[in-house]
Amino acid sequence: MPEAQLGGAGGATRRWSEPPRTTTEGEPDVRPTPSKYQLALMIWLAVFPTLVVLNLTLGRVLGDLNVVPRTFVLATVAVPIVIYGLMPHLHRLRARLLRSH
Repeated sequence: MPEAQLGGAGGATRRWSEPPRTTTEGEPDVRPTPSKYQLALMIWLAVFPTLVVLNLTLGRVLGDLNVVPRTFVLATVAVPIVIYGLMPHLHRLRARLLRSH
């Protein structure tokens, strides 16, 4: 039976049996969980520009579709961009900002 894996920032995984990763200074790489307000802001910062760009680029192509299929296509394209492309960068940016203060 395979061991369960822990998810990490940017899609990195580690096994339960592995020790936690450390920073270059030897301290554990522990990032505090964002508050619900920080997470809401991060999601908004990722979703809004993504939807604007998708609407500008795909608007003419999808313009003839009804609202439900058009929304389905936009969501199907936007969600992976936000989750796998933008959110890991925003989490790292947040961690850098927290370390600098």
